[in-house]
Formats: sequence, structure tokens, C-alpha cells
Amino acid sequence: MALDARTLAVPMAGFAAFVNLYSPQALLPTLAHEFSVSAGEISTLITAATVAIALTAPFTGALADVLGRKRLITAAMFAMLVPTLCMTLAASVPQLVFWRFVQGLLVPPIFTVSLAYIGEEWPPGDVTRIAGLYTAGSSFGGFCGRFVTGGVADLINWRASFAATALLTLAGAIVVAAALPRERRFVRSAGFLASARQMLAHLRDRRLLAVYAVGFGVLFNFTAVFTYVNFHLAAPPYLFPPTLLGAIFVTYLAGSLLVPWIGRPVALFGRRRFVLGVIAVWIAGDLLLLATPAAIIIAGLAVCAACGLLCQAVSTSYVITTAKEGRSSAVGLYASIFYIGGSAGAFLAGLAWNAAGWSGCVATIAIMQVIVAMIVAFAWER
Repeated sequence: MALDARTLAVPMAGFAAFVNLYSPQALLPTLAHEFSVSAGEISTLITAATVAIALTAPFTGALADVLGRKRLITAAMFAMLVPTLCMTLAASVPQLVFWRFVQGLLVPPIFTVSLAYIGEEWPPGDVTRIAGLYTAGSSFGGFCGRFVTGGVADLINWRASFAATALLTLAGAIVVAAALPRERRFVRSAGFLASARQMLAHLRDRRLLAVYAVGFGVLFNFTAVFTYVNFHLAAPPYLFPPTLLGAIFVTYLAGSLLVPWIGRPVALFGRRRFVLGVIAVWIAGDLLLLATPAAIIIAGLAVCAACGLLCQAVSTSYVITTAKEGRSSAVGLYASIFYIGGSAGAFLAGLAWNAAGWSGCVATIAIMQVIVAMIVAFAWER
């Protein structure tokens, strides 16, 4: 696999976005104790960011179709430092929620615009591979965000955890600013009104709607699993401290290792059959989450992470190869629905947790996976 500055900068953009997005997950039990709130209340730290993304992603995509790519990506990466550092000074849960919402506002200019950049700057035959690299960088960022915050919280405190995340973000921003070339094949939209018309056209495209629905299900499941497993493993008989809760996200690396290589199996089996096979394995991984031994639960998390990231990589590449015009707005709509799914996953799994504990969360996840499989089977093209 040939590497150049672009193929190193693209996963770094994903890293910088996702190192922030889910960084509080390993800290949720600690923060719930610190501020004397319930699991459902402290989980609004996750929901606040995903709601902000869902609300703004399509409009960010339209903005990028007018203004261009690299300048928006790098500006958002450097701007991300502000809310991340402000979280170190927060004195209450509402303050944390506010800064998490601001973080969420800055994710779409990185996430959606980077994927549009991939769709325009690489030949169609390479898009799935490069989207896989981007997804690998994102998943590694998600792992580092959780692992670093958990470890630093144990060594120092939770405030220092967010400062460490800011340092990782700064490093990523510097790399992308230096290594990502200015876009060369970008065709500027005629204006915001034209971009809005393109967005409406995307919503009338049945192929894109089917992919958007799968994106909803993917993040629904990710958020549900990796939010509430922290409470499951922090409780007796496991009693995991923040460092160990952060360490469980090493399971993300299973997906990071696989997604850069999905181009060949997708070409061999086709998108639909490949994703259906992945979902079947994903459901089997859900069953491992119901086991008692922690080692088997961790194995189940690895299966879920790998399968989710594979579905995500195929879905995003499908969007950027299907949309011939207004790619940023097409990806923006995908991101919006993707993160609505994440918010729904946090909320509905929270209800399931309150009603039936961890087994209720896992059952909710499995039901969503069956729905996603039906969408892929009946609405996706080969």
C-alpha cells in the first residue's frame, strides 16, 4: 500500500476528531461520583456532542461546498483546543455539557469535509481503501481518547485528562496543516442556495437514504455498547478503575487493523453481501457480551468494534462514490443521521439499562442490528 503525505494526513484528521468525541466515556463513573449524578445524567456528556453534530453536519457540508476543504478542516482542528481546555476548568455537569456541545459543533468540519476530500482527490477505485485508512485513524483516536483519559485520571485527575486530550489534538492539527495538500479537484458550489438544493436532492436519493439508515444503526450500537459497558464493568464483581475502563478500548484496535484492507473483500463479494456477513458476526459478538468472565466480554467488545468499523468504512465510501455533486453536503447528511443514531443509542440504551441492566442494553443493540441487516438486504445495491 503506497503511502504519501496525503495518506498519512487523512487518518490523522480522523484521529484528532475522535480523540475528543468520546474521551469522557472512560471517565463517566468517576464524573458521576464526583458530581453526585446518575449514569443517565452523566451520559449527557456523550449525547451533547452527538446532538451538536447531528444538528450542524449538513450545514457544515454545504459551507464546505462553497468555501473549500483544507482551510475548514485545519481551522476546526485548531479551534477544538478551546472547548477541550475549557473542560479542565468546569465546575458542574451543565458546564461540561456546554463545552461538550461546542466540541460537537467542531467535529463536522473535520469529519464530513475530510471524507469529501477523499472522494474528490483519489480515483474511485482507491476511495474505499482511503476511507478505510480514515476510519482506522478515527478508531485509533477513539481508543487513545478513552485510554489516555482513563490513565491520566488515575495518575492525576479527570481535569488533567482533558488537558492531555488537548495536547493530542494540537499534535494532530499540526500534522494535518503541514502534510495535507490543498484540494486540487474541488469544484466550488455556485453558492449556499445551490448547495442547499444539492442537499435536498440527496434526501430524494433512495440509495443514499439506505446508507444513511445504516449509519444511524452503526453509531446507535457503538454508543450503546461503549457507554454502558463502563457502568457494567465498574460495578461488582468487576470494579474496574478508570485506567482499566480506558484500557478496554484497546478493542478498537481490532477494527483499526482491518479497515485499511477492506477494498479487496468488498470488490470480491460486493458491498451488500460483505456487510450482511459482517453484521452476522457482529450479532454473534453481542452474545459474548452477556458472559460473566471479563475476558469474554472484552473479546465481545473487540468483535463489536471491528464489525462496526467495517460497516462504517463501507458506508462512508458508498456515500462519497454515490454522490457526484455536493459531496460535503452528502457526507454532512450522513454524519447528521449517524450522530442522531448515536444520541438515540445513548438514550434508548439508558432506558434499557434502567429497566433491565446490561442484558437489556445488549438486547436493544441486537434488535437494532437485525433492523440494519434488513435495510442492507432489501435496499442496498450490490
